[in-house]
Amino acid sequence: MTFQQFLLILWARRKLALSVLGVTVMTTLVISLILPKEYTATTSLVIDVKSPDPIAGMVMQGMMAPGYMATQMDIINSDRVATRVVKLLGIDKNAEAIETWQDDGDGKGTIEGFYATLLQKKLDIKPSRESNVINVNFSAKDPQFAAAVANAFAQAYIDTSIELRVEPARQYSAWFEERQKGLRTALEKSQARLSAYQQDKGIVITDERIMDNETGRLNELTAQLAAAQAQKADASSRQKSGTSELSLEVLQNPLIQNLKSEIARSESKLAELNSNLGKNHPQVQQLEAQIQGQRQQLREEIARISGGAAVANKFGAVKQEELKAAIEEQKKRVLEIKSQRDELSVLVNDVETARRAYEAVGQRMTQSNLEGQSQQTNVLVLSPATEPVRHSRPKIFLNVLVSIFLGGMLGVGAALVLELGQRRIRSAEDLRLALDLPVLAELDSTLPPAARKSWRFWQKMPVDRAPKEVPLRDSNQQQPAVSEA
Repeated sequence: MTFQQFLLILWARRKLALSVLGVTVMTTLVISLILPKEYTATTSLVIDVKSPDPIAGMVMQGMMAPGYMATQMDIINSDRVATRVVKLLGIDKNAEAIETWQDDGDGKGTIEGFYATLLQKKLDIKPSRESNVINVNFSAKDPQFAAAVANAFAQAYIDTSIELRVEPARQYSAWFEERQKGLRTALEKSQARLSAYQQDKGIVITDERIMDNETGRLNELTAQLAAAQAQKADASSRQKSGTSELSLEVLQNPLIQNLKSEIARSESKLAELNSNLGKNHPQVQQLEAQIQGQRQQLREEIARISGGAAVANKFGAVKQEELKAAIEEQKKRVLEIKSQRDELSVLVNDVETARRAYEAVGQRMTQSNLEGQSQQTNVLVLSPATEPVRHSRPKIFLNVLVSIFLGGMLGVGAALVLELGQRRIRSAEDLRLALDLPVLAELDSTLPPAARKSWRFWQKMPVDRAPKEVPLRDSNQQQPAVSEA
């Protein structure tokens, strides 16, 4: 079907198409005027997702998720919020509402759930594009009731948001409190074990000063032992040297040096007196006796020094043994203290670990308690709903426009359906297709009345009844011709 054929069909069936269009428009207009008017009230809510949490002090990552706004819309449209709206408006206590519920709902379920379902049907939630604003729309026949329900949904959503945030915090707080009790018991047991161990071992100071002091004492005893060993070796060497005047100790002794000097002076004086007075002179004999006494004193002093070396050698051996015993005892004490310190360190670490766990749980419990008592929310009412002045439905102008479009489509469809049921020849193309013959001539409106009458006859004839051959003659009737009109 060509566009020209389509236009010819529409023109031929114009009365039917216009009738269908008129009926559709008039029906829509009448229904729009008869339908009861509904008023829509809107409450705008803004959701803050960028401000940090006042208790945690940080921005919650869940609020930045792409599905956060969709989740909030689902919460607003949930049964929990709708049930709270019913309670806020007092519908569940209204006698008329209870009677309606018993009649329409047969008393099944709860009155809150019954009216919550009805309110949800009239609720429309629309988020603002590329913003954190959500519009809560509610439609009702009474404009005042529509505004009240819209504001009630906003308040119920805010209360529900607080509950959804507070309830888990309270549960966590209760769990942390139970956990804290167990950790406190563990901490007390760890501290008791530490105190008992300190009392058993007599440990007063838990730092490393005692260990450092004992280690320093061990080092000091080791140094004393080394010095005693050196002194013993020196005494042993002096003892082996005997009474030799060439020994180092004898040579370095000042008394012996003085005695040797006095003996040397006396011998020099004796030699001088011998040459002057002779051997038998009393002064010479007296000086000889003095020299003998000095030599005897020298020998005694050398012997005393040699005896002191032996005594020093014996004393050094005894001291060395005592120092060795003291060092061994000190080593045992140092090892014992080290073992005690290691075990004490384990007990102290147990106490510190238990204390850290107890403090961490205490901090979390305090934070959960604060969150459980908080009444703050990130949802604010941007603009509350007011009583609408104009009705939102029915939209007469829009309905008429839609009815014009639909009526036009129905009229065209009815014309085409009727045309397909009763096909007519409305152009030369239709005749050519029906007869499967070429068109040799077309008759226009300048034909005489008889020819125009014949043309209207053929135009009204159905396609399936058109003859296959139509003999036509020209005005001179010289030869037959086949024509299609």
